[in-house]
Amino acid sequence: MNFDVIIIGSGIGGLVCANILAREGKRVCVLEKNKQFGGNLQTFVRDKLIFDSGVHYVGGLDKGQNLYKVFTYLGIMDQLHLERIDTNSFDGIIVGDDETVYPQAQGHENFIQQLLQYFPEEETALRSYCQKVKESCAAFPLYNLQIDGTLEQKTIASSISAKQTIEALTDDKKLQAVLAGNNILYAGDGAATPFHVHALIINSYIESSWKFIHGGSQIAKALVKQLRLYGGEILRHQKVTQLISEGDNIAYAETSTGEKFYAQQFISNISPVHTLQMTDNPLLKKIYRNRINNLPNTVSSFSINIVLHPQTLPYQSKNIYYHKEGYLWSANSYTAEDWPLLYGVFFTASNQYPGYAESVTILSNMRYEEVLPWADTFNTTLQETERGADYLAFKEQKAQQLLQQVYKKFPQLEAAIKKYYTITPLTYRDYIGSADGNMYGFAKDFENPLKTTLSTKTGVPNLFLTGQYLNMHGILGATLSGVLTAITVSGNDSIIEEIRNAD
Repeated sequence: MNFDVIIIGSGIGGLVCANILAREGKRVCVLEKNKQFGGNLQTFVRDKLIFDSGVHYVGGLDKGQNLYKVFTYLGIMDQLHLERIDTNSFDGIIVGDDETVYPQAQGHENFIQQLLQYFPEEETALRSYCQKVKESCAAFPLYNLQIDGTLEQKTIASSISAKQTIEALTDDKKLQAVLAGNNILYAGDGAATPFHVHALIINSYIESSWKFIHGGSQIAKALVKQLRLYGGEILRHQKVTQLISEGDNIAYAETSTGEKFYAQQFISNISPVHTLQMTDNPLLKKIYRNRINNLPNTVSSFSINIVLHPQTLPYQSKNIYYHKEGYLWSANSYTAEDWPLLYGVFFTASNQYPGYAESVTILSNMRYEEVLPWADTFNTTLQETERGADYLAFKEQKAQQLLQQVYKKFPQLEAAIKKYYTITPLTYRDYIGSADGNMYGFAKDFENPLKTTLSTKTGVPNLFLTGQYLNMHGILGATLSGVLTAITVSGNDSIIEEIRNAD
């Protein structure tokens, strides 16, 4: 089979890139190893209820905002079924034993006004915080749907610590904890995380916050539908195992079925580490391979997906984040005894019983080392695995440990649970394709920003990268990465102007 472009992996970065290139007239084929397309957009069903594997809400989808413009340009915006989250509190932050649920609100002025109710002496700090968030976002042109700007701008913006920046704004420890209280969204680490990582993500939600009715997989389905309308192909159960070179270039991708897919250009939407393992092309120098292979990944996660008894738990149109006081920036260094030091709670509304939740997902961080005893077992579904009784006992013990913490803040949840299912770093590893189930790709480091900033280009002229491993995390980050890679591969800078003018 011969194409203009082969894209490995159907995460949102790959699908966005594929759609843009197909619109540009390229013959595009996406190869996906799983049954379901979409990477972290994938959903699964338990007890006839839909659960998201990774995407619980998204920002920037109001008319005129960055993700709205990209999706409008791609022709999928009007296909999405959305619910706007509570504008006065898209996220609620709980700090330690404090019973208050502090709001993070949509709209920068509203964000300030809602928190002023709890921190009336901190208006200067709150306004300075919002200003710094905006300034940080402005330093990343792609976030603003532009491709100009200098490396120096980005480097300066990436060289500032999130923890230190927030602490410099206010001496109020509680306000510090509230402003960064949802830092599980980017696996916040006080010793490494740059402020721009915090700013790019939080600003997107401040601009507008949305949940997907019936799951985030609708984005992937809409993108697949559009890709096929543009003449592109997408194939499932095609795990790429080798990228074979002829001369300087990659000539074809070989899959586990033995099929060979030839193309002029190849784009990897999977981990760069896995990508390098597929090819022995000598243009990928040892120093480049060592750099990629030694980059630290963000932490993985453990989640509980809960089916509720009908009409037992009121629905909350917001997400709740908890962290133990004093551990906001060090929660990834937990011990077996004090885990979890933080968690997020996500509610899904019941269609049958308005005002009530039908399901809840609880997410906490978990290091991959905890599941190493079963690392040589593999599974590609989210069903119970054959990893043995010890693994099942491990999952149950962790589930109870997490639930007992959550019950302290949500005592009504315990009686509302009908059934629950757990997901470990191994599930994410096998289902999504990252080596250690990491949540957000490579961990950024403000002390060495260039180290973890990857180009879409590699040393091989026709091999490119895309996805959240490159520059930004999450749905927005991976989407914009797909845009940037498509521009790089096509050589058509005007694409970004077309996106910016989409309405």
